[in-house]
Amino acid sequence: MQALIDAIAKGEILNANIAAVLSSRSDAYALERASSVGIATLVEKPDFTLKKPERRIEHSNRILKHCREYAIDLIINAGFLSVLSGAIIDDYKGRIINIHPALLPKYGGQGMYGEHVHKAVLEAGEKESGCTVHYVEAGIDSGPVILQRRVPVYESDTVASLAERILKEEHIAIVEAVRLIISEE
Repeated sequence: MQALIDAIAKGEILNANIAAVLSSRSDAYALERASSVGIATLVEKPDFTLKKPERRIEHSNRILKHCREYAIDLIINAGFLSVLSGAIIDDYKGRIINIHPALLPKYGGQGMYGEHVHKAVLEAGEKESGCTVHYVEAGIDSGPVILQRRVPVYESDTVASLAERILKEEHIAIVEAVRLIISEE
């Protein structure tokens, strides 16, 4: 979030603004960052009383309503762990991106987020990891790759040290991806 705010403020991303920041958690630090610079903030929590498929669609529909209300052109999932489904996927085809902390297609899909990804990479003895920015489609982490950034995996790495190194690359990657998408429009 902060990387995008800073890139827009510095003119590194032209012809763009952040209309709103939505989180599924009210304690997400991105909400504070956005609010501190006058960006609208929204919280839409999934309804865990519903079964997973129904919950995903219902949650996605509420998010879609906000996207329409704010005339959102590009949805950026960064640290957003809810899976979108239903009409939002069709209505925003090619206009929803996600950043994932691994080199997809490896270490993606159900259950592969945050520390789970880094732990799996280390347990597999990988020599490199990184992050991927990709388009969101109906599957989990299955959309076309926009770009990837790589980092070495060291024998001395822990989940925390690998995560920290990849997070730095995620900040660069999300800005690069948004710049690429906007330049193609």
